[in-house]
Amino acid sequence: LRDFGYDYVELPLAQMMALRQSQFSALAEYVQSTGIPCEACNNFIPSSHPVTGDKVDKIQIAEYFYEAIERASELGAKSIVFGSSGAKNVPQGFSIEKAWDQIIETLVLADEIIGKRDIRIAIEPLCRVESNIVVNAHEGLRLAQEVNRPGVKLLIDYYHLEMEKEDNSIIEKAADYLQHIHLANPSGRTFPQAMDGGDYQKFITSLQQAGYDGRISIEAYTDNFSSSAPAALATVRDACGRG
Repeated sequence: LRDFGYDYVELPLAQMMALRQSQFSALAEYVQSTGIPCEACNNFIPSSHPVTGDKVDKIQIAEYFYEAIERASELGAKSIVFGSSGAKNVPQGFSIEKAWDQIIETLVLADEIIGKRDIRIAIEPLCRVESNIVVNAHEGLRLAQEVNRPGVKLLIDYYHLEMEKEDNSIIEKAADYLQHIHLANPSGRTFPQAMDGGDYQKFITSLQQAGYDGRISIEAYTDNFSSSAPAALATVRDACGRG
């Protein structure tokens, strides 16, 4: 990524939390040595730590948050992405309204633990193929507004936006809450490429018109990283008007 000209890397926090301290320290040193910073972490909470339903363990979650946020901070991350469908999906038969309140409590707790660190939690709505709560950007915005904490903002993922057939007008409505962006071709969730059917120009123009000037992560799949990654970067830079 560094050699291709990317600005930063986004790493999965739950997977990094599965590392022993010595392994994580070695990873952090390696990331620092590459010269490309880790400015964002996705996959905040593993499915082993449910935040909805009757099996929520608030003490376990708090302990996890303290260590996870500390590790993200050590890497230099500014955004921690809360998609985490395995942790937040509502168990069958459980009240959606109660689960929504539990998610609010979880995000308030995360904000309290972040404290004065320069980190924000970015709520990532996941389409209903993956999740059964907070499935679109409108719901994500409502959640951020109801949490109403300075450390809790919103992520909009172009892939999920297209999967839910949401209009780009949500971007302007959410302008004050936008913290982070994910991008992938909605057909197959692959790396964006020129002429692949994705309207990246329209999406990014909407972000620019809303005053967003933050990070855009390409969160996607590919069978050929060495060719897809630089082509995707060129596609995004072109859409941003950066050439």
